[in-house]
Amino acid sequence: MIAVYTTVPELHEQASELADRLGLPLLDAPDLKLDDPYPMLLQLSEQGVALCATGKKRPGPVYVNFISGASAHRRQFGGGKGQLIAKACGLSGSARPRIADLTAGLGGDAFVLASLGCEVDMVERVPVVFELLNDGIQRGRDQGSDEEKMILSRMHLTHLDAVSWCRQNTGVADVIYLDPMFPHSGKSAQVKKEMLAFRSLVGADQDASDVLAAALEAKPRRVVVKRPRKAPAIDGVKPTYSLEGKSGRFDIYALRKLD
Repeated sequence: MIAVYTTVPELHEQASELADRLGLPLLDAPDLKLDDPYPMLLQLSEQGVALCATGKKRPGPVYVNFISGASAHRRQFGGGKGQLIAKACGLSGSARPRIADLTAGLGGDAFVLASLGCEVDMVERVPVVFELLNDGIQRGRDQGSDEEKMILSRMHLTHLDAVSWCRQNTGVADVIYLDPMFPHSGKSAQVKKEMLAFRSLVGADQDASDVLAAALEAKPRRVVVKRPRKAPAIDGVKPTYSLEGKSGRFDIYALRKLD
């Protein structure tokens, strides 16, 4: 269960509209040390919209932030077109394919691809995640540098499920990118707070094979699927080839040559 709250009187009307839009209760003054009945809260403050876990050992709030923190660091020092994701999506020379990220999540991969010059259609089906992502994009467009605003202008967000998007947008994207949520084994190192909150909200993507099938039928030039390094490929058509990194890999389904 999740609810909306704000401690800023001037934002109460905006918080009420957000709660109505999501069909969630609006709380006046929740006790963040308690996690019953709301283990997650959506907080509205001057800093934007944040996902907050409750309970005594809760992590801090999770915002989508494209102008500082991890996104800014990755843009400046991540390796540019040398990154594995760029190679997987076919960025080479002056080629900048139009990419549809059908599992937009918190927007990290989409921002990298947009920072490298690609137009990126971002599709997110979970309403709360869509609100977090939309808030981060709007804040970046309002507060970012000219360069950051230009990058964010190439990111186009849609609230829709992936299969429906594919059926409505056949032939639109050169590359369709998927990063389905893989079930957490509990054996890996401590998950970052962003992913911990995200996993608890979204859960594993049980329809990954259906999404892959729809992506292949949408007539892109290639489909790229991000996977944990030792995870099996998604059920269905076998990938044409894979690019493997230290902790993950990209399965590539090459359908037609990229221009």
